[in-house]
This record gives sequence, structure tokens and C-alpha cells, in this order.
Amino acid sequence: MNVAEAVAIPFAQRLSCTIAEACQVTGLGRTKLYELIAEGHLATTTIGRRRLVLVRSLLSLLQNSSPQAELKG
Repeated sequence: MNVAEAVAIPFAQRLSCTIAEACQVTGLGRTKLYELIAEGHLATTTIGRRRLVLVRSLLSLLQNSSPQAELKG
């Protein structure tokens, strides 16, 4: 077992997550996440060929979503 497996970091305290993890925690699909990235609503970083979503950007997006926007769908 490596150190990452031994100590689980709470999601909100992580620096980044994969696209798949961002989909899982938000309930959004990959296409919608990539649209938000393209529109500049989500910050990402690329390390090698791997794209990671910055968790602070994801949390900010979710906190700034207004209830009215959700109702309009």
C-alpha cells in the first residue's frame, strides 16, 4: 500500500481531480464539463497528457450557481 492509499484526503482539500472524478462529484456529464472548461468557467491544468480540474475552481463554480439557474434548467 502506498501513501496515497493510506491517507484519504477529503475532496474539498484536494488540489485537483480527474475529469471522471469531477463528473462523479457534480453529477454532470463529460460533455458538459468540457463545455464549462471551454467557456472558461472551470480551471484545469495539464500534466503530460493528463488533464486535471482544479478543485477550487470546481467548488467555486458550484457555490456561485444560483438556485434560479437550476430552475431554468
